[in-house]
Amino acid sequence: MFDQTTTNTEVHQLTVGKIETANGTIKPQLLRDAVKRAVTNFFSQLDGQEASEVYEMVLSEVEAPLLDIIMQHTRGNQTRAANMLGINRGTLRKKLKKYGMN
Repeated sequence: MFDQTTTNTEVHQLTVGKIETANGTIKPQLLRDAVKRAVTNFFSQLDGQEASEVYEMVLSEVEAPLLDIIMQHTRGNQTRAANMLGINRGTLRKKLKKYGMN
């Protein structure tokens, strides 16, 4: 799994598009491709119907599992989780409440 500390190097590598780990390189492009496939699949299933609130739907579908995994990784430490996500703790608490994770 992941080490419990995040170094400046890891944060920098993430912002430039990759993280080097002992097992190789993690590339966010894989996540982007998965989201693209899922959204494309969603639109292909509409069968001519109009879509609405797609932006919020996609954010919710990505954000909820992200928050769940981050909270598990930090063992519920909201300060560490907020730091990892790059948001303040108040924003994190609001998001956790939104998804019933408080």
